[in-house]
Amino acid sequence: MRFEEYLSSLKDKTVAVMGIGVSNRPLIELLLSRGVTVTACDKKDRTSLGALAEDLEGRGCRLRLGADYLQGLQEDVIFRTPGMRPDLPEFTAAMERGSTLTSEMEVFFEVCPCPIIAVTGSDGKTTTTTIIAELLRAAGRTVHLGGNIGHPLLAEAGGMRAEDIAVLELSSFQLMTMKRSPHIAVITNLAPNHLDVHKDYGEYISAKENIFTHQLAEDIAIFNADNEVTRSFIGRERGSLRTFSRRETVERGTYLGQDLSVGQAIWVANEQGRRSVLPLADIKLPGVHNVENYMAAIAAVDGLVPDDVMVKFARNFGGVEHRIELVRELDGVRYYNDSIASSPSRTIAGLNSFPEQVILIAGGKDKGISYDSLGPVVNERVKLLILCGATAGVIRASVEGAENYGGLEIVDVEDYHQAVSLARSRAKKGDVVILSPASTSFDRFANFMERGNTFKEIVNQLL
Repeated sequence: MRFEEYLSSLKDKTVAVMGIGVSNRPLIELLLSRGVTVTACDKKDRTSLGALAEDLEGRGCRLRLGADYLQGLQEDVIFRTPGMRPDLPEFTAAMERGSTLTSEMEVFFEVCPCPIIAVTGSDGKTTTTTIIAELLRAAGRTVHLGGNIGHPLLAEAGGMRAEDIAVLELSSFQLMTMKRSPHIAVITNLAPNHLDVHKDYGEYISAKENIFTHQLAEDIAIFNADNEVTRSFIGRERGSLRTFSRRETVERGTYLGQDLSVGQAIWVANEQGRRSVLPLADIKLPGVHNVENYMAAIAAVDGLVPDDVMVKFARNFGGVEHRIELVRELDGVRYYNDSIASSPSRTIAGLNSFPEQVILIAGGKDKGISYDSLGPVVNERVKLLILCGATAGVIRASVEGAENYGGLEIVDVEDYHQAVSLARSRAKKGDVVILSPASTSFDRFANFMERGNTFKEIVNQLL
């Protein structure tokens, strides 16, 4: 269905949009601009929304606010925000009455006129998505970046052309109810995550699988051959298969190999043969996990981006904000912001990015996953552990309960000001201080960006 056709189909229907946050406002504004009858629903009250409530009502939007905002849903179409489970009793009751439950991303897949490349995974999906988008742009393509990164794209679909490319990062929440899959689907890796929302790990994996289970014969699925879960997907793809691996040579996809002229490099294997593409020495981003991100990205853009463009890009790309982002160097000490690390596996990847032991600031809100894997790595890679937040206790327990615990110093602090002050007083020239929380931000911050920006602001105030 085309963009205009879909909007026209809504003119005689009522629409409810769940949430009036920044991500849903373009959708609300789009629908209102086309004369659709819209009810915006949000658990915030009118006082919290302030002038926004008056503005929306002034444009003809109905509001359903407060604790009972989900009660009485009877609109023809209900747009679910990604963080809301699709099986909420209120949604189930509405669908039994005839309502259609959908989402901004599901509709975008219906109306997008250009090929879609989408990335999901537990770790690395934002960096991989960004690398794919920027490589395509560097090769001269018009790219629309969105999904769980950037901004919602549905409102822009009407201006997209068939020769453009949409590059999306997709979360498990967005994928739960998807009935379409992208032309190129990438899964970076999978590990337990978001178990505070998903019923169990199996449901989380099932959601991720939706990125490729609806593909067609002409589509491409890209799996991490080194990850136990994603490796198990091999053979279930409906189109062409590409894999990437640091540990073994692959039949089609990307892998690590030796190049006599440049040393270790990322190689590509495809129908035309094998070739060395990107020397590891040319990758500016630190950490072996970023090598994997490049392998996944190159597997996705092989045939779309010239090799020399990939090399030039890798030499200059310094990474995505809040992802092992160098904040500053002061008196020989480097301070890094890795606020995106909301799970133990992400923090482990961050710690393994540095050859030296680091001073680690960690802690935040628990999301129902085990921290057992974190303790041994912290004991090996950290010289001072500073804990702050609701998960301080479980992180401490994972470290002290690990077999390799050797008395690592662990200090609990009240806030980031104390954490940074302590790190500053204890760090010596050549040390690395990194914020890598291994937890979500929701105990004290609205999101990981606010958390990272707070940390950066404190670090940049150091004298």
